[in-house]
Amino acid sequence: QVQLVESGGGLVQPGGSLRLTCAASGTFFSIYTMGWYRQAPGKQRELVAAVSSGGRPNYADSVTGRFTIARDNAKNTVYLKMNSLKFEDTGVYYCNARVLRNAVAQHDYWGQGSQVTVSS
Repeated sequence: QVQLVESGGGLVQPGGSLRLTCAASGTFFSIYTMGWYRQAPGKQRELVAAVSSGGRPNYADSVTGRFTIARDNAKNTVYLKMNSLKFEDTGVYYCNARVLRNAVAQHDYWGQGSQVTVSS
């Protein structure tokens, strides 16, 4: 059982930066794959970035080179640093914790979401 709480969203201008934080409860944080997803109005939720339990990151093509995901297992926390923000980055950003068994996803835990709005 995991509880996830996001913070750090807000309104920024194009080209600006923002850092999202996800704080997790539970005793097995270090074994979860952690990720950030976003959902724009009228669109499906999409993966933005993820980091494995071993610290290996991967990113959506649209954010590669601009966003950075990192985890601090000692603090049960995962971050998403967003630079050079664009209008199309606007959406609700959700923290995700994924339980794997034999490399197969068994269960996903989700936070409540944090709004990010990029507007001039």
